[in-house]
Amino acid sequence: MNITKDRYFIDTNIIIYLFSKKEPARQKAAKEILNNAHITGKGVISYQVIQEFCNAALKKFEVPLSLEDCKTFINNFMFPICGIYPGIDIINTGMDIKFETGYGFYDSLILAAAYKGNCKVIYSEDLTSGQKIRDMVICNPFL
Repeated sequence: MNITKDRYFIDTNIIIYLFSKKEPARQKAAKEILNNAHITGKGVISYQVIQEFCNAALKKFEVPLSLEDCKTFINNFMFPICGIYPGIDIINTGMDIKFETGYGFYDSLILAAAYKGNCKVIYSEDLTSGQKIRDMVICNPFL
C-alpha cells in the first residue's frame, strides 16, 4: 500500500482494525498507516476519533480492552497524533459539509476535522472512496 506524502486524516475504523485478528491484511494496512503517522508527523486524528475508539474498544470489541489497556493505547498511540479538538468552527464546518455531501452529522464532523487539519487525504472505510470533498479525497486503504 502506498501512503500519501500529503497530510492525512485517519478515521476511527482504520484504528479499530489494529485490534482485528480476523482481518490480518486490514490489520497490517492499519499498522502501516498509524506507524507512518508517528514517523512522519503527516497523519492526524481528532478528539472525536479518540472518543469513538474508546466506545468501540471498551464495549464492542470481540474481547473488549481493559480500561488500563485502552488508556495506554490512547496515551501512547492516539494522543501523540491528535491535532484537532472540538470547537464551534468544527461544528459549523461539519454542518456545512453535511449540507454539501449528504453525509450524517458525525461523519461530517470527521470530514470537518480533516479539513480544519489541512489534510489532503482521509483514510476511511466508511466513506465513499475516491470522493472529493473540498480539497480532500477519501481513500479506503483496504481496496
